[in-house]
Amino acid sequence: MPLVMILTALASGAAIGLILAGLGAGGSILMTPLLVYAVGVPSAHAAVGTSAVAVTLNALVGLAGHARAGTVKWRCAGVFAAAGVMGATLGAELGKALDGKRLLMLFGLLMIGVGMAMLRPRRSEGRADVRLTASSAGYLLPRLIPIGLGTGLLAGFFGIGGGFLIVPGLIAATAMPMRFASGTSLVIVAALGATTATSYALSGYVDWPLVMVLVIGGLGGAVLGLAGTRLLAERRGLIERGFALLVIAVGIYVAMQG
Repeated sequence: MPLVMILTALASGAAIGLILAGLGAGGSILMTPLLVYAVGVPSAHAAVGTSAVAVTLNALVGLAGHARAGTVKWRCAGVFAAAGVMGATLGAELGKALDGKRLLMLFGLLMIGVGMAMLRPRRSEGRADVRLTASSAGYLLPRLIPIGLGTGLLAGFFGIGGGFLIVPGLIAATAMPMRFASGTSLVIVAALGATTATSYALSGYVDWPLVMVLVIGGLGGAVLGLAGTRLLAERRGLIERGFALLVIAVGIYVAMQG
């Protein structure tokens, strides 16, 4: 692997790890474009498969910090992830069957839509005490399962963690506050990413040496993201809007190239 490719992959992994740990969602949507247009992975399917593995591992690193902080709703995450894994299994098979250029074009269009959705204001208040119990199951399960299934389908098709869909989905289903949705989403990002990664790996679409470089970069980014979470809390809204505009810009470029 050329030195330039290694350095670019390290920087890409660090950027995704930073976003996943700091914002809890959204970073994975940039991984595939980074691998194709910055790192230089020649195959769109290989970029998707490699991205899925790296995002899964980076999400687990970020999850460790949120778990220690107590911002993970484990039962809600388990139900959402179980439904999402079923959707991701189907989505991954559909994505592999699609032409690489068409897959990138659709990916770019998805990025534009996601970026625009990120610009919509989110409610800051929520139910921090929400829990999935026998008494609340009748209300929460009909919301968590279909949202999880749809999110998993998109995550598997495009080889992404889907955190940008999971966070608003969790809030819509449970009304949990943003900080809990961000932490809980990483459980689901890891589960969906692992499902997609397994499917693509079995088809030979994972560059394992590149995965290791991305993970090393992601570890450094995750440490910085967790350390800066409190420092950047007051400017979180501004950071999220800036990230949304970046996603839209990259999406336009990817769609045009695809």
